[in-house]
Amino acid sequence: MSDESVPTTGAKLAAEFLGTFVLVLGGCGSAIFAAKVIADDTVNMGIGFLGVALAFGLTVLIMAYAVGHISGGHFNPAVTVGTALAGRTPSKDVAPYIITQIIAASVAGAALFAIASGKDGFNAVESGFASNGYGDRSPDGYSLMAGLIAEIILTAIFLFVILGSTDKRAPQGFAPIAIGLSLTLIHLVAIPITNTSVNPARSLGVAWFAGPEALGQVWLFIVAPIIGAAIAGVSYKMLFPAFVDKAREGFDKN
Repeated sequence: MSDESVPTTGAKLAAEFLGTFVLVLGGCGSAIFAAKVIADDTVNMGIGFLGVALAFGLTVLIMAYAVGHISGGHFNPAVTVGTALAGRTPSKDVAPYIITQIIAASVAGAALFAIASGKDGFNAVESGFASNGYGDRSPDGYSLMAGLIAEIILTAIFLFVILGSTDKRAPQGFAPIAIGLSLTLIHLVAIPITNTSVNPARSLGVAWFAGPEALGQVWLFIVAPIIGAAIAGVSYKMLFPAFVDKAREGFDKN
């Protein structure tokens, strides 16, 4: 007899595809279309950095509630690696999840490119197309080293929030809120530095369309988030080991 409460592998991958697609479409789409909208040739009516940060946080929040119960709501190869190292994700799911996330992000990037190309004068390379970068491709001119440090630390923080808020000891049902708000905060810090990655799939999904310079720098936004996630995944269990409430255990036995 099959257990209908256990999602199939196909359902998990479909959930990861949908969640990652919406994350890139919503987050990167807000940066491409809405961050800067000039009215009357002088007034910026766009949403700015704050709006883009909220867009990324909200997409994770809504999709974690929508499909997180099916796949775990990773939508990010770094999250998959970090949770696997923490013992939360089966090793057999790691490669399929990551492949699905990268494909979904790339499909979302293609959809954004098709939409953006509908405006006269649009050029994905010149606009940057919401891609990540350092040096002359950093929004505020930050170096490779600055970008590397920021992406490692912020991804580690993101994973600590994910692992902590989804811990069985944490209040139940609120994890997506904590995760979404933490991603918003991370974007508020890092948009001026690297345009914020903390997600290799998000970076690759738009880099394909942003030209050779974007692709030449995308390695950092694969390596740094994975390092940060690995640090958090390995250290979480050591820093916050599971405990048994001895008093409660004795009460339950009685």
